[in-house]
This record gives sequence, C-alpha cells and structure tokens, in this order.
Amino acid sequence: MKHLALLILVTAAFIVQPAVAAKPNIIYILADDLGYGDLGSYGQKLIRTPRLDAMAAQGMRFTQHYAGAPSCHPSRCVLFTGLHTGHGRIRANSDRPLLPEDFTITQMMKNAGYKTGVVGKWALGQEETAGAPWEKGVDEFLGYLDQTHAHTYYPDHLWKNGNRLEIPENQQGKRAVYSHDLFVDQSLDFIRRHKDGPFFFYAALTIPHAEMAVPEDSLAEYRGKWPEPKSFPGSKTYCPQDQPRAVRAAMITRMDRDIGRILDLLEELKIADNTLVIFTSDNGPITAGGADPDFFDSNGPLRDLKFKLYEGGIRVPFIARWPGKIASGTTSELVSDFADMMPTFAEVSGAEAKKGDGRSILPALLGKTDGQAKRDVFYWEAAPQQALRQGDWKAYRAAPNKPIELYDLSKDIGEASDLASKMPEKVAELEKLMQESRTDSPEFPLDKKPKNKKPKKEKNV
Repeated sequence: MKHLALLILVTAAFIVQPAVAAKPNIIYILADDLGYGDLGSYGQKLIRTPRLDAMAAQGMRFTQHYAGAPSCHPSRCVLFTGLHTGHGRIRANSDRPLLPEDFTITQMMKNAGYKTGVVGKWALGQEETAGAPWEKGVDEFLGYLDQTHAHTYYPDHLWKNGNRLEIPENQQGKRAVYSHDLFVDQSLDFIRRHKDGPFFFYAALTIPHAEMAVPEDSLAEYRGKWPEPKSFPGSKTYCPQDQPRAVRAAMITRMDRDIGRILDLLEELKIADNTLVIFTSDNGPITAGGADPDFFDSNGPLRDLKFKLYEGGIRVPFIARWPGKIASGTTSELVSDFADMMPTFAEVSGAEAKKGDGRSILPALLGKTDGQAKRDVFYWEAAPQQALRQGDWKAYRAAPNKPIELYDLSKDIGEASDLASKMPEKVAELEKLMQESRTDSPEFPLDKKPKNKKPKKEKNV
C-alpha cells in the first residue's frame, strides 16, 4: 500500500506540473525594392495586397521602421550581423562576402537549437567564401548567392545548399520556371517538415525587384488596367516589357497571395500561435527595368527612392503578427531598424547575441511600451552619403565635402524644408554624432564609391 500511495503521489505531481512552453518559431519575410507606400495598409490605392493588409489588421504595423541601407547587399549585412553601415563589413553593393568573424542571426539561432532555412536572395557571400549560407549557420538554402544573379526571375540555375541546381527549363534563353514560385514551394515544405520546431525561416523574396516579369496567371488581373505610356526596351540586365505598370502590380499581388499561403499553412498546422511572422522590405522602390514608382506613389509621402539616404530610400513597411502575443490592429511609432532584429530574435528565442548597434523591440511588439529600451541615434552611410536620426531630427549629407541638411521629421516627413541655416547648433551636434557613429573601412571609403571587384574565393572556410 505504501508503494501504491507513493506512486499515486508521484503521478499526480507529474500531471499538475505546467508544460514547458515550446520555443517560438520565427519567420522573417523580406521583399525586394518594395516601397513604403506599396501596401494597402500603408496607403496604396492601385495594387491589391489583401493578405498583408489582413496581417496588419491581425498584428502590429510600424510606421517608422528603417532598412539597414538603401540597397540590397549592405542592408542584408546589417540585418544579419546587427551592425549598422558605420560599423558593418559591407557598406555598399559589391561582391565582398562576410568573413569568418562576422557572427550572423542564423548562427545565433542554430546555436539556440533552431533549424534554420533560407530562400531567395542571399547576397552575403558566394559558394566558396566564408559568407556562403552553409558557412553561416543555414541548414537549408535555396536561392541566389549573388545579388547580380538575382536580377532575373528565370535563372538557368540556383544554389541548393552547397550545390548548383540546374534549371533546364530556363536554359538557352527559355523562361519557363519562375524562381519566386520555387522559393514559395520550398518555404511551405520547410515549414511542414519542421512544424514541431523550433525553426527560424528567412524568406528573402526577390519580388518586386527591377526586372518586370510575372507569369500570365498573375498578369491577367492587371493587363490593360492602366495606360502604359512607356514600354521598357530591355537591357543587358533586365528583360523588355511593354506593360511595366501592370507587371509590377501583378508581382506585388502574387507575393501577397503567397505570403497568405504561408500564413494559412501555420493555421493548418496549428502552430500560428507559436510563430512570430515579420514582413518588411530591404530598401525603397526603384525606377530600373521600367518600374514606375511615381505612378503607384510607391514611396508614399517620403522623399526619393532606392540608393538614396532620404526617407524614401530607407524607411520601409514593417508588419509583425503573433496571435495571442501581439495585439490585433495595433500601430507602433517606435523608431527601429534592421540592426534591432538580432537582439529581438535573441530575446524571443533565448539565444545569445553578440553586442551590436541595435536593441530588442520585443517589449514594443508585446505592447509593453514602458519596458521598451530606446535608441537615441540611428546611422546610415552609402558612400559618399551619410544620414543620422536622433529623435525626430534627421541629418543628411550628400558627400563629405557637402553641407549637412537638417529636417524635423515630426513636421516634415517628406524632407522638404532644410532647417540647417536656422539651427547651426543642432547641425554641429548631429555632425559630431555622425563622426562618432562610424569607423573607417578601407574597403568602403566614405569619400568615394567602392570598386565592385570580385573577391578571391576562400576555400575550406
């Protein structure tokens, strides 16, 4: 009887013990060249984005989130290393890879016991360099290693893990397999196989980058919808296109549809409540390839486009959904940027991050604004430009030998009124912060644009 009573007590104690919460999954979706005003939830009137608008209604929409840089290569470096462009390895578009000492988000998440997957544009190192995905903590990769290769949606090959994946249907000039569709299929497959978690998945989608190309099933919705005053004759880089407005709209709506498929799968697998999903863009919109951002008001109220450090080049949409954790239909005015993602994901997962330039925005996501640490200064450089934000003050300098421009973003989001001549003391203060916010980079000198030389490939790294 004593043994029976002891067994009953032990069993009862085991039953009433609270279950250990599973580590949350994280899905980070990055669009390519999507502007601040390209989504319905950010004011878009012409392009349909119902799934991302619903995601905003189900979660939190940030109004003051910034990309790491105004172009893809350095922006991804900031995201993955947590160091802004005044400190990071890569400060402009180039062929330079990350080095062994550059610790990344995927390495951090893998160290924390997460399965890591990546699709799309990597742009942090080619196949035999230290920056290749499989050298940076990525368990499964499908995509373009180099950002230049990602200029076409119909490549004759991609990279799958460490191997070149031939696409016969696209060889010898044929255009049959749309790379975006492969990335979506791989995303759904990865999530299904790792539904028991925890997993970290980074979908670096290449839509709506500068080649204007989309399958007919998406184009049909927009074909002939608007006048097309300017066809694009084609270039060495991008295909010709006689209806670029319709195609760009169709690309964004296709991306929106496929993000909806990912969200639907989380519900089907009953893991939505344990999965933080974030959607954003790598920089502002562009006019290359026949794109017409002015027609769509793609940068909304912001000044300028990709490659510039005015707001239109770096301020991007940012939507976060985590049912039961992030309150539905909320908006945050917290100023944040890509460097904040590494510490945020570390706090979400319990991972150990290296010290960088960002801070966790998890308190803001969870509605705990009193516990949200503030960042006083945000800094960007894209040689020869510099920009810095302190509070609502934004300083911009086109080159080291140019005067600093000063804007009050609380009253002038479009950066139309330069206040520098009226506030020399504030200009001097921000200029000093610009100097203090960076270290020199021999590869990316501030006084001239970097030469785009291919690095020597490093073997066995």
